[in-house]
Amino acid sequence: MSPTTHQTTADVLSVRDLTVEFPDERGRVQAVRGVSWSLREGEVLGVVGESGCGKSATALAVMGLLPPGARMGGSVRLHEQELAGLGDKGMSSVRGRSVAMVFQDPLSSLNPVYSVGFQVAEAVRAHHPGTSRDNAVERAVRLLELVGIPNARDRVGDYPHEFSGGMRQRVVIAIAMANDPDVIIADEPTTALDVTIQAQVLDALRTARAETGAAAVIITHDLGVVAGQADRVVVMYAGKVVESGTADDVFYRPRMPYTLGLLGSLPRLDGRFGARLTPIAGTPPALDRPIRGCAFAPRCPLARERCLIEEPGLREVDGHLTACHFAEELVDKRPEDVFVPVIAPVALTTQSPVALTTQSPVALTAERPVRTDGPLLLATGLVKHYPVRGGGFFRRQVGQLHAVCDVSFSLSAGETLGLVGESGSGKSTIAKLLMSLEAPTAGRVELDGAPVRGRKHARDLQMVFQDPMGSLDPRMTAADLVAEPLRINGLARQDARARALELLASVGLGRGRSGRYPHEFSGGQRQRIGIARALALRPRVLILDEPVSALDVSVQADVINLLEDLQDALGLSYLFIAHDLSVVRHIADRVAVLYLGRVVEVGERDAVFDHPSHPYTQALISAVPLPDPRKERVRERILLSGDVPSPVDPPSGCRFRTRCPKFLGALTEVERSLCVDEVPDLVERGQGHPVACHFGGPR
Repeated sequence: MSPTTHQTTADVLSVRDLTVEFPDERGRVQAVRGVSWSLREGEVLGVVGESGCGKSATALAVMGLLPPGARMGGSVRLHEQELAGLGDKGMSSVRGRSVAMVFQDPLSSLNPVYSVGFQVAEAVRAHHPGTSRDNAVERAVRLLELVGIPNARDRVGDYPHEFSGGMRQRVVIAIAMANDPDVIIADEPTTALDVTIQAQVLDALRTARAETGAAAVIITHDLGVVAGQADRVVVMYAGKVVESGTADDVFYRPRMPYTLGLLGSLPRLDGRFGARLTPIAGTPPALDRPIRGCAFAPRCPLARERCLIEEPGLREVDGHLTACHFAEELVDKRPEDVFVPVIAPVALTTQSPVALTTQSPVALTAERPVRTDGPLLLATGLVKHYPVRGGGFFRRQVGQLHAVCDVSFSLSAGETLGLVGESGSGKSTIAKLLMSLEAPTAGRVELDGAPVRGRKHARDLQMVFQDPMGSLDPRMTAADLVAEPLRINGLARQDARARALELLASVGLGRGRSGRYPHEFSGGQRQRIGIARALALRPRVLILDEPVSALDVSVQADVINLLEDLQDALGLSYLFIAHDLSVVRHIADRVAVLYLGRVVEVGERDAVFDHPSHPYTQALISAVPLPDPRKERVRERILLSGDVPSPVDPPSGCRFRTRCPKFLGALTEVERSLCVDEVPDLVERGQGHPVACHFGGPR
């Protein structure tokens, strides 16, 4: 079934030879360089590419929202009306009425001092001033109901901060629907959202298109989202369109090496491309200077002399457009046929030449960590409650936030345990408890049978954080950042620096980059520095808290491959925390699923993903988008209602019951009472692995 059910050949929006330049301290940045595409009535166009490729700049130019100092050239036509050069006053009659936009960050799109109902009603009255206030509010309630806001009539008076991120995004979609626009532009509408909330937001966008009849432009870096939503796809690189065609053309017959590289970089829930990812080497070019030849040539395995001197234009190959001189050579090629996987230069398997001082407690041997017969890391009955205090002068405690509740798991030597769940499920809190950054309310953490206590186990347990920039001192060079823990533990400055250079080389950062500061590195390179720093004391366990969630897909693949190479070379154990289940399936050996502070399912990776038994796990897996249009069009989704309950006042019994499709649907009253009154134990119930559900099993 096609994502769009009503479609004609008329163009509702046409972009031709669009250019956008922004002022820069060194001149001007050419963010968009001659982009052309069209949008037909009722169609969904997906625009994809890495960060900085010009996707959002194109959308802002179409909406007339470029900042002061920006220069725009080319043509933007809505039906027969030219929008380029119309000016802010002219565009104010178009924005919201004919073309509406859904931004990436809904909180910055909503006014914090007005209720959501007022803001939706205001959008209605802005273009229909004759509408009464009561009618506008009634329209707002109807729109909020359409996008899935529970109890919309009771919540129109609530303010943006009282809504979750996913609900705020749905409010913004309701505002976009307010005047039945011809075009809805959604710029990264699901970024930073959990997969279950992402599924709700995408469903709200489908509802918006169905109710308004609008065509849509979905801008995203998530190829899975595009596969399930778009009729046609535009791939952008370095400010230009490099491939354009139907979703089937782009996903199944890519004729641009960049597109093929993006597909090969993706961890797949269905594992289509094999065990090892094939990332694109290098980084996109800087756009503050003219580009000669093909912008992708420095990263392209097919590049030849012609590519360096002649920029390829879009031409038709196999029925769609591509900008590659040698597109025909990609026929029947898979990503691994073109982008040969590179093994990370891990050079830590031989004895380190660095001599330690006799006073140093750090043993910098590069031999594999000692393997134990039992669990290497064991967490038993972990509980973490935070006090909730009221207002007033004395700030008395009025309750508790139940962040982690009776969580137990084990991690063996050389194993990767994936910890998954929605935001607020307690994943990062567990990481802090393991690292002794927080003291547990109850329970214990053991390493090789001994309790973990603070700095005593710092050499054995290390952590890699989600935001590498936030965890690296901006005033220190890469070499100094990696050498710092070595110096703290007694290694001489010169020896620490020599070891730091060795560690940087092991993660693919050569000596020539060791003197640079964090801001001079890309996001993926900064994450490599964080990994090298974590490895400095030769830990046995790395706790990886969302280590790739903020990275582009090609950079993400590079870091994932690096982590796998390091694990193979050094025998490391990983606790891999993530909300991206595709990444977890690729890298983990076992998986534990968390919901509102409790483990609801745990088992071998393939057992959990192929035969999920808890309704929550089933919903998580069903919500993960696949970069495969044919599969996405027929997949059955489990859309969870509402958001995660507050951990300050969690539901009694089974915490998932307020959103559980079984509890809300097929169970009898007697069975429901069991879910309300009794907390289900995490035990094996005939499914082959432990599940915390009274009625768990196949869907």
